[in-house]
Amino acid sequence: MSSVKFWSGEQVPMEMHKVRMVQRVNLKPIEERKAAIEEAGFNTFLLRNRDVFLDMLTDSGVNAMSENQYAAMMQADDSYAGSETYYRLEAALEDMFAMPYFLPTHQGRACEHIIAKTLVNPGQTVLMNYHFTTTKAHISICGGQIEELVSAAGREITSTLPFKGNFDLDRLNESIARLGAENVSFVRIEAGTNLIGGQPVSMANMRAVSEICRAAGIPVVYDASLLADNLYFIATREEEYIGKNLKDITREIAAMMDVLYFSARKLGAARGGGILVKNEDVFLKMRELIPLYEGFLTYGGMSVREMEALTVGLYETLDLDVISQTPLFVAALCDELQRRGVPVVTPPGGLGCHVDAGSFCSHISQEQYPAGALAAAAFIVSGVRGMERGTLSEQRKADGSETFAEMELLRLAVPKRVYTLSQMKYVADRLAWLHENRHLIGGLQFVEEPSVLRFFFGRLAPIGDWPTKLAEAFRRDFGDSL
Repeated sequence: MSSVKFWSGEQVPMEMHKVRMVQRVNLKPIEERKAAIEEAGFNTFLLRNRDVFLDMLTDSGVNAMSENQYAAMMQADDSYAGSETYYRLEAALEDMFAMPYFLPTHQGRACEHIIAKTLVNPGQTVLMNYHFTTTKAHISICGGQIEELVSAAGREITSTLPFKGNFDLDRLNESIARLGAENVSFVRIEAGTNLIGGQPVSMANMRAVSEICRAAGIPVVYDASLLADNLYFIATREEEYIGKNLKDITREIAAMMDVLYFSARKLGAARGGGILVKNEDVFLKMRELIPLYEGFLTYGGMSVREMEALTVGLYETLDLDVISQTPLFVAALCDELQRRGVPVVTPPGGLGCHVDAGSFCSHISQEQYPAGALAAAAFIVSGVRGMERGTLSEQRKADGSETFAEMELLRLAVPKRVYTLSQMKYVADRLAWLHENRHLIGGLQFVEEPSVLRFFFGRLAPIGDWPTKLAEAFRRDFGDSL
């Protein structure tokens, strides 16, 4: 995919593929959408997909696969142990990352589980640029804690800096000195930073982090789930790497790391996950856990068809036309929203467009989950399912008080090769209307609150009858239009 300049002067993202199969979507009337979100406890995770028009909850496991991926699935060697499919995947990973040891898992959070159980001891700390929900949970379960060391720009909604996911190197050095290297389980690099706008990390910053950790004898762990987006940003924003071969960039990243893991629901546009390891002793410790928690060593919880699709998808990740669609569509959606006065995280990152719910719903206190309320309101007026990334996605402290998120965001994920530019314009139009009527949105409160990862299946209720008032205002302005 590339951005093409039209005769009018407009820069338009252009799909570098053609559509050969389609799936019907339904845009239900607003009354049915309102009823659906009420039934789901105002939690977009609990919506039934048949009630959703555009599913922008996540890019995990919902990316469109290529014709070559589907073709590869037909050659799968359906064996429990020793499948040739596994060895084809192993060879592709070795070719791409040049790391000697590979362990398959059923998805990314399974990798986090294995890594935490192997490397985290009670009382130790994991240093990272920013946490992800399941990563933090696995570290906590093993008795560890985390410190987040993202650059100051990473905590800002608006910025012009191209790599807001970078580590603050001074804080990294300070944390290691204060804690003692022996008390640091590992340093984790997430590129890009999922919870704060899909912001990328530069090669220069990763290199500096790796050098600091090598000097201190601390392992470096790289979450490569969003590698495709980060590769795009390195190849288009970092001067030293503009035009450089993506495979060379990927290998250079891997050379800096001791452990690399990924969710294939993101990387490779397939399913499953995997851990790549350099040190044989660490590999052997992790290997013991794979049959216990995942499956035999040559499938690790994945079906062989998924593994064949992943093998092809990994190589497609090294094609700039393939990996550019999500960042360009995210940028197009963010630009349109900004043009119409809707606050978003800038510069646009990977993964999705992140709407600044804290500003959008500044009249709603964090105790009443403004990002969750905005996600519910957006679904009511559009049928678009986004994801709350704010206080609702945090966990309560030991004393029962809230852990307030640094940002309150509505994430509108843009799965690869799934939606069209006209659908992005629809999203922008409905959110622009909602922004004009944002005073109608009210807060939420829990009626069923799990103790761990509550955002997945907790249920909430509106404070007041604001959903009815919102639906009435929509009907006033749009009439019978869906």
